[in-house]
Amino acid sequence: MTVPASPIVLAHAAYRLGDAYRAAGASGPFVEVRDAAALDEAVAQAEVLVVSGLWRHALLERAPRLRFIQSVSAGTDQFPKDALRARGIRLASAQGGNERAVAEHALALMLGLTRRLPEALRNQAAATWRPMIADPARREQELGGRTLLVIGLGRIGTRIARLGQAFDMRVIGLRRRPLEAGDPVEAVFSPDRLHAALKEADVVALACPLTPETENLIDEAALAAMKPGALLINVARGRVVDQDALARALTEGRIAGAGLDCFHDEPLPADAPFWRMPNVIVTPHSAGETSLYEGRVIGLLIENLGRLQRGEELVNLVV
Repeated sequence: MTVPASPIVLAHAAYRLGDAYRAAGASGPFVEVRDAAALDEAVAQAEVLVVSGLWRHALLERAPRLRFIQSVSAGTDQFPKDALRARGIRLASAQGGNERAVAEHALALMLGLTRRLPEALRNQAAATWRPMIADPARREQELGGRTLLVIGLGRIGTRIARLGQAFDMRVIGLRRRPLEAGDPVEAVFSPDRLHAALKEADVVALACPLTPETENLIDEAALAAMKPGALLINVARGRVVDQDALARALTEGRIAGAGLDCFHDEPLPADAPFWRMPNVIVTPHSAGETSLYEGRVIGLLIENLGRLQRGEELVNLVV
């Protein structure tokens, strides 16, 4: 297939960015591609590239005219920032475009685990009416009164904290840069006090970016610091967690459960143990994927294109 030349390339395997671009009334030609081969062809003429999962470093050598990348995702760890800077290519993230969606997803994972919804769905599929449970420890749990630790108090993390607060949870946070405690967090811990924060938490929600400092942040020692009844929620990046250590902790009952939206390798391989664990909810990195997302990304793109033309600071500038 021959891809027509265009200064704007919208590249995503599934999202209907082109429809959102037209709906926004944007002027100017664009081309939409959905796979790596088509992107290889289209990027040669591109001045603007809207992309996330289809990005590969080799594209830089094929894109002599490229001057701006609008990431489709809030995270930008996949992009070679030094190489972009050396070529004078600007990069902006989609930070804020999915903060409500991801925060709601994090709460859904918490509620799914505490209200034992996976078990309920298995019983529904088997037409099984579960009898009342005599042992209080084996019944559904409530979020109210529990302590929620949010690791990463950016836009998403702060919104998770506010939702936790709305469920009458005690909310504490961990953040790399100093931040005074205050609504919606009762206390803020620095990274060097991670284990102390983990010891207090009934639910740990990961909302931090993937950096050299956060890779494998939740390792064997961190998991050992968590309460036996604690839950781990990951809506950040898969590599923030040592997956082998997490699988062992879950299997051995050293933590109670996990809600996982992101993994080291995606799609999650069929032989990964998390698929078969009754105390785990797996979602396919879909926390930010709602019917409103394309419109928000395109809104950021159009705003940033205008700012580029006017020589103004970009929204969510990374490079």
